[in-house]
Amino acid sequence: MTTAQIAIIMLLVLTFKEAAAQQAIDHSSAESDSSSILHAFKKGKIHGHFRYFFMATKNRGVLQDYYANAIGGGIKYETALFHGFQFGVGGFFIYNIGSSNFSVPDPTTGSMNRYELGLFDIENPGNKNDIDRLEELYLKYKIGESTIVFGKQLPDMPFINMQDGRMRPTEVEGAVTTINDIKNTTITAAWLFKISPRSSVEWYSVGESIGVYPQGISPDGKPSSYRGQLESKGVAVLGIKRKISEWFTAEVWNQYVDNIFNTSLIQFDLNHPIKSSTKLNAGLQLYRQDAIAHGGNEDPEKTYFKKGSKSYAFSLMTGLKSKNWDGSLNYTRITKSGRYLMPREWGKDPFYTFLPRERNEGIGDLDAVVIKLGYNFPKAHLRSTFGYGHYYLPDARNAAFNKYAIPSYRQLNATVKYDFQKLFQGMDVQCIYVGKLLAGEDYGNDKYVFNKVDLSHYNLIINYNF
Repeated sequence: MTTAQIAIIMLLVLTFKEAAAQQAIDHSSAESDSSSILHAFKKGKIHGHFRYFFMATKNRGVLQDYYANAIGGGIKYETALFHGFQFGVGGFFIYNIGSSNFSVPDPTTGSMNRYELGLFDIENPGNKNDIDRLEELYLKYKIGESTIVFGKQLPDMPFINMQDGRMRPTEVEGAVTTINDIKNTTITAAWLFKISPRSSVEWYSVGESIGVYPQGISPDGKPSSYRGQLESKGVAVLGIKRKISEWFTAEVWNQYVDNIFNTSLIQFDLNHPIKSSTKLNAGLQLYRQDAIAHGGNEDPEKTYFKKGSKSYAFSLMTGLKSKNWDGSLNYTRITKSGRYLMPREWGKDPFYTFLPRERNEGIGDLDAVVIKLGYNFPKAHLRSTFGYGHYYLPDARNAAFNKYAIPSYRQLNATVKYDFQKLFQGMDVQCIYVGKLLAGEDYGNDKYVFNKVDLSHYNLIINYNF
């Protein structure tokens, strides 16, 4: 039993002691139910979303540059409450309205496009028109402030999340229970059996979903070959978040991937006032991973998580936050015990040092230091953010600890977001710049550089929600 699993049991004991006193459900605040299902459908709500996304990457020297223009829209409908139940359905379509040819590899390295193709269908680079997906199809039951949702839905967990940095997010299918009726506590329990990764249109079983994105190299230096070779019945997630005091929160998560691996996370966050309008923020994350059985396949050349392997990591954050600005200094360490592995198809890194457009998944023996700054301009309806980090990775040729052969790098992110008002209320525009500079050794091999370091990456995103 891992430390996080023990901590979950302890938190459950503490929180359920209070459950009896919190069971009275106030139905008066809920929408009144009618005697007919037709009433629930007529009183339902529709949400629409249009999105335009321009993305471009400038690589070093003669290495191939790319650009993409995507436009799309979607609609979601959810019924009103009917005896606690709600039904929801939604989908989205995407069109490629002028982009590079993603079917052609870079002439120098033979590698394919990494970023821009993700706006469309990574499984079919030539597909420009038929890009659509049924994203949500669920039945929800609400009791008090708690919910049970079964079906296709949007995930919001540390390791499985929407990672909404392309046209559409990651989606999951299964059952997710969120308990909010225990004072100062939120409990999340989930069983997931299908996943539709960001940048794809298909729904995959849990085992099939691992390897839809590039697989990197195995610890022995050979190309990984686990795609389509992993067996798993599903993913079980249990998380407890508890507000210990006005300024201190603890949360524990355990994610069990049947037949492949288990990941535990313990996180503590402090948000303590030091002045009338300024707060001290601090955080600590502790991670542990363990292989289960043979890690997905008895053949070591086709497995995802090597039999008997483990990994440990921790992440730290400290900073200040006021009404209109915030800043933090962040540090992450992945130890030499093994690679930190989490399918990139499932979500972004939860580390405090995460900056969009790059991850530290697949790495061991890593040190990362990141500064983050943010400032709001309320009268201008503008939000700006800035991030700068040094990521010290193992040598790009160190296959045991560097799954994707990425050299050490420095990364700069700058983002500006504007929310329209009045006539164009519901619309926002966001500009993102990402610069990545080589900070390690590339050995004169452009494969260690192309779409990894020494690049500039540009994004313009326009959303309209109604």
